[in-house]
Amino acid sequence: MYVADSRANTPGAPASADGAVRPSAGRRRAVVAPTVLALGTVSLVTDVSSEMVTAVLPLYLVTGLGLSPLGFGLLDGIYNGFSALVRLAGGHLADRGGGRHKWVAGFGYGVSALCKPLLLVAHSLTPIGLILAADRTGKGLRTAPRDALISLSSTPEARGRAFGVHRAMDTAGALLGPLVAFLILRATVDGYDAVFTVSFCVAVFGVLVLVLFVPGGRRETEAGEDDARPTLRAAVGLLGRRDLRRITVCALLLGLATVSDSFVYLLLQRRLGVPDRWFALLPLGTAAAFLLLAVPLGRLADRVGRWAVFLAGHGALLVAYALLLTSWHGAALPYLVLALHGGFYAATDGVLMAAASQGVPEALRSSGLAVVQTGQALARFACSLLFGAAWTVWGDRAALAGAVVALAGCAAFSLTLRPEGTVTA
Repeated sequence: MYVADSRANTPGAPASADGAVRPSAGRRRAVVAPTVLALGTVSLVTDVSSEMVTAVLPLYLVTGLGLSPLGFGLLDGIYNGFSALVRLAGGHLADRGGGRHKWVAGFGYGVSALCKPLLLVAHSLTPIGLILAADRTGKGLRTAPRDALISLSSTPEARGRAFGVHRAMDTAGALLGPLVAFLILRATVDGYDAVFTVSFCVAVFGVLVLVLFVPGGRRETEAGEDDARPTLRAAVGLLGRRDLRRITVCALLLGLATVSDSFVYLLLQRRLGVPDRWFALLPLGTAAAFLLLAVPLGRLADRVGRWAVFLAGHGALLVAYALLLTSWHGAALPYLVLALHGGFYAATDGVLMAAASQGVPEALRSSGLAVVQTGQALARFACSLLFGAAWTVWGDRAALAGAVVALAGCAAFSLTLRPEGTVTA
């Protein structure tokens, strides 16, 4: 049984209206479960692999293959949004299988690993798009079951911290990946091919870590647990719960105004004239800020309210976009933009899952989280397409200005829709 005994035999702690979960009197301070640490290790290794590719992909496609911003926007949308089509399937399979979250996640990790060497033989838009779609299919299958494992192995009052620890370990891999890619590009003649090959080897190692060290098995239902059957209809029916519906709507709206990371790095490169050989290092700034802030902001979300921290993260992103629009070219600009960009992820990625977990019964935990993730992923897919098209037609500054207006409007609307209570299982 993979659900940590740290939940003990005491009932779930009460949650306040702002989303903060208050521990019951006398309850021992929860620790991060071993399952969270094992999954964090898997994510660390896997992110080294995936971020090696992500770090060089924009430059490889735009400079190496000569794609237009619109073409790149299409591929980037596929890369970041295609997983939305299979997240519900991954969540449903994990719940339907009696809690076989580990094996569904493992299959997803395996699919993504097998896609890495295929990039060696793809040199045009169509095959690259198909490979990226398959890679994101693997990500879509694994994300909800993995986050369900984290949620189920953590106490309600410590879920923000648990997700923060996992995201910090995940981001450590995101920090190492671009650095490894940069070193490979400088040390080899056929740099891109070498990056894709090493990425595949690292991804296989991550799958082995999952199989060997992440606990698995069928989840045993606790007495008094919700009798919800793990069906797709039941998962979608969770949107009938007001707080979860509001969280999903806000995640979707804010995702529509969240510019892809790759576009942010391309904008920075154009503003500052960063040489191509240094481009792969730009994601390091985002990853470093994410790594430093993920755990503190996760703990802060547990104390002061997850929704407040979530919206504050989008405020940081809005400031980063505004800085890119200014005429300032100071030496501190890239550091500020990347720090705010990483702070945005630290305040939103795991915090959103911790907030959504509170309103989903355990029997549907993976499916319920997949509903929220699907809305957000589809929205970001649409944003990549729209931003790429706007850049092609009106230029990068006009496209970014539109994103700033959209993000400000969506954030203001989300502030009025904040969950007023916590729906418990």
